[in-house]
Amino acid sequence: MLNRRQLLGAGAAGATLVSSKAWGQTLNMGLPEAAQMDSAATAITARPNSGPDYTPVVTLNGWTLPHRMNNGVKEFHLVAEPVERELADGMIAHLWGYNGQSTGPTIEAVEGDRVRIYVTNKLPEGTTVHWHGLILPSGMDGVSGLSHPSIPPGKTFVYEFDLVKSGTFMYHPHGDEMTQMAMGMMGMFVVHPKDPTFMPVDRDFLIMLNAFDIDPGTYVPRIMTMTDFNLWTWNSRIFPDIDPLVVNKGDRVRVRVGNLTMTNHPIHMHGYDFKVTCTDGGWVPPEAQWPEVSIDIPVGAMRAYEFVADHLGDWAIHCHKSHHTMNAMGHDVPTFIGVNKKPLTQKIRQFQPEYMPMGMSGMGDMAKMEMPLPDNTIPMMTGWGPYGPIEMGGMFSVVKVRDGIDADDYSDPGWYENPPGEMAYEWTGELPEFASNNSPKTILTPKPTSKG
Repeated sequence: MLNRRQLLGAGAAGATLVSSKAWGQTLNMGLPEAAQMDSAATAITARPNSGPDYTPVVTLNGWTLPHRMNNGVKEFHLVAEPVERELADGMIAHLWGYNGQSTGPTIEAVEGDRVRIYVTNKLPEGTTVHWHGLILPSGMDGVSGLSHPSIPPGKTFVYEFDLVKSGTFMYHPHGDEMTQMAMGMMGMFVVHPKDPTFMPVDRDFLIMLNAFDIDPGTYVPRIMTMTDFNLWTWNSRIFPDIDPLVVNKGDRVRVRVGNLTMTNHPIHMHGYDFKVTCTDGGWVPPEAQWPEVSIDIPVGAMRAYEFVADHLGDWAIHCHKSHHTMNAMGHDVPTFIGVNKKPLTQKIRQFQPEYMPMGMSGMGDMAKMEMPLPDNTIPMMTGWGPYGPIEMGGMFSVVKVRDGIDADDYSDPGWYENPPGEMAYEWTGELPEFASNNSPKTILTPKPTSKG
């Protein structure tokens, strides 16, 4: 097991794991250590102390896989295996993943590196790893039966190739893909530019969009689900337990978002506009970058955007599909808005005195109630902010921009205190007249007759 301190030094210490002996001797080194992670906390990787400089990515509620150097080759060891993942405080999922977690650890390397990735299969069936978006030899592409034979249970295969381009890529099985991806097998692969002056940023965040269908009180995803998922996650984590994106005012920030769910996700960030700077096909030239406040992430694709953190505050970041910011949704729940449930409530309470009627005026009250829940599930809407319930779930987090955050500090600074005069407040005075319209017809607004 790696603790936080060991993980921080693992990437930098990789060069010391092997001596610079002749190639014939290094063949006898055996498998690299298969690092394991038993925590869902965000782990921070130290900057490299040799080779090209880069800002390591911060995988929200994830970690970066350590490597060792072997005669100039970066060696990694992935283990495909059953895992237990804490989706949120109070909810555990029995998934398949890599090296103790789902999603799997992020692999980081540099353009021009040669990598050798050992993949050990501890699953009950065969698997492969497809290196989604990477340019490599056909026999290394990871499609079961097409690129190479499936990796049988208990066996280890080796993938080896050169990283010919920088960018953001993904990895996942390409054998029994429906089962294995639905069970959580996926991860991100980041290749940093060999030129440190190309596309530099101060903070670099990484999010993998994935989803599960896990009935309340159970632990294993329903793998046959095609559309009606009830848990929408970032790196197999759901709000309110997705870590915040903490940045210092003035930082140039990159957010990389990959999507291996069954639908698209419009990712919206409050308080900022940003420029889309990279797709999984490559970097977008500066003259072709386009501004957005929401960026749609197609299925099987990645988008990266950048902004300068010049607005202090706590800014929501989330998928803009409203059902994707809720947890443990029941898709067959009827709508009761406007219904008088008092007579029915009186009858039900004769048999169930604790019964609470809900839904007559919307679902917001659910965020305030503390009702008994089935084992191993969490409320549909949850999370508390400085002024009350946030009423969110699923694919939701907060970008926290502050003054005075150290370069390697990603700890939660707490809630932002709005300066006087910069927060909405209750109005108790006389209201101005307001216009209303009860016609479905288009009403044209006349041109102004004077300035002001």
